[in-house]
Amino acid sequence: MKLRFRLNILSLVLTLPAIITPSRAQKVNPDALLIENFETRIKDYLKLRKEVEGKLPALKPTVSQEAIAHHEREMAERVRKARHGAIQGAIFTPEIAAEFHRLIGIAMQGTDAGHIHQSLQHAEPVRLQLRVNGSYPAGVPLQSTPPTLLMNLPALPPELDYRVVGNNLVLRDAKANLILDFIPNAIP
Repeated sequence: MKLRFRLNILSLVLTLPAIITPSRAQKVNPDALLIENFETRIKDYLKLRKEVEGKLPALKPTVSQEAIAHHEREMAERVRKARHGAIQGAIFTPEIAAEFHRLIGIAMQGTDAGHIHQSLQHAEPVRLQLRVNGSYPAGVPLQSTPPTLLMNLPALPPELDYRVVGNNLVLRDAKANLILDFIPNAIP
């Protein structure tokens, strides 16, 4: 009897890790996984852009606005070709967009909500027909994203930025002036 009891205890101890392991997997923060997925998509884009940029003749130091604009257009065109077929939601997947909506909602309900609304109201309103892989129009002001809102969003590498267009959140390649993706109705 004692031997059987010890064997049952030993069997339980040996199977305990198998019982515990699935519950550990459930403790992974799903929100963190969504942000990690977003960051992976950003890294993938930057890798593609670096490949494209590496094939483009380097812009020599210049003060010529025309030369800078030409280089920007050339890079945008090459990135556009490399991302042929990119659609809205390719970076901001529905799950990632839902997480951004949640993060923006938190910021808009917090103590800084009034500052965010004031900042957005004081900025020159921007209304555009957004198109993934489209250029951000040169004559249209770049409305900045309020810093208190940015603090709630995943940080971006310096080559990219968030912009607010109407109530949409835009992900833009600043160097190529290219709209990479956007979340419709992101700003309440």
